[in-house]
Amino acid sequence: MSKLEKAIVAIVEVFEEYAGADEKKSQLSNAELGELIKAQLSSPEFKDKVDPENIKEVMDKLDKNCDGEVNFREFSQCVA
Repeated sequence: MSKLEKAIVAIVEVFEEYAGADEKKSQLSNAELGELIKAQLSSPEFKDKVDPENIKEVMDKLDKNCDGEVNFREFSQCVA
């Protein structure tokens, strides 16, 4: 598997791991997005910036269709 394929698989796996925490397995709620950010962006550069207000701001920017959740298309635009 190429580096790019591995990266894509990793992104999909991370999304599915956190989106699967509730009954809507294809979308991230605000809480799930917060958990994803806290767990996956834990380096010092990010850790100090992770608070509920910042997570809400990220959610607002990612949630393009304004349904209160982030689907994979919206999430992938963030990590691309």
